[in-house]
Amino acid sequence: MMVPRIQEVGRHLQWCTILLTLLLAIFLLPLSHAYVGTAASYKAPYLPSACYGSDESEFPANRLFAAAGDVIWNNGAACGTQYLVTCVSAPSPSKCLPGIIQVTVVDRAATLKSHPSSSGAALVLSFDAFSQLVDPPTTKFINISFRQVS
Repeated sequence: MMVPRIQEVGRHLQWCTILLTLLLAIFLLPLSHAYVGTAASYKAPYLPSACYGSDESEFPANRLFAAAGDVIWNNGAACGTQYLVTCVSAPSPSKCLPGIIQVTVVDRAATLKSHPSSSGAALVLSFDAFSQLVDPPTTKFINISFRQVS
């Protein structure tokens, strides 16, 4: 009589596993819209920009903005898009600072007036934005997680 009892416990564990997997999927699904990439930095001059020309009024007052790399530029559709950005890792001796910043795309990385600290980045952050994610901000790039704000 022991074998049927073991089979019943096995079925119970199987259903628990399925239920737990579904619950995890429901709770983690909203987090799955984040992308991982690299971020570089750039300093002034920030104008002219590919999105707004010489109109600095389109830049956020808090100076947290970015230039879109080719992976998100989308023929200019990225202009004005906002992203939540978090530092995932940085080359030694720099270290990531805790927290999330919100940046607005105001330019295209490939046509920046000033040169980015590293090429091929998904986002090239203004020096002010980069400084809020990594200490010291002298590193050439950082690995980031970023998600478009709805």
